[in-house]
Amino acid sequence: MPLLRTKEIRAMDADTLGKKLSELRDELMHERGVAAMGGAPPNPGKIRALRKNIARILTIMSEERRLGTAPAPTPKESATEETP
Repeated sequence: MPLLRTKEIRAMDADTLGKKLSELRDELMHERGVAAMGGAPPNPGKIRALRKNIARILTIMSEERRLGTAPAPTPKESATEETP
């Protein structure tokens, strides 16, 4: 599991980031389950790499949200935010 570069993460759109985040979390849960069962992990550094990738994605998502550079909301979301 190679580390994702911040440049690669910033290039992804919100939907892709969400899918990648859930995929990484599922994989981390699986790896932790293998470790908890006492199995020897084939790649001992994989859990650490997964955690770092998740942290990078969450950090970049929060930065974009805070700076307002997050992708524009979908029409469905913007329609609910409008006031008459």
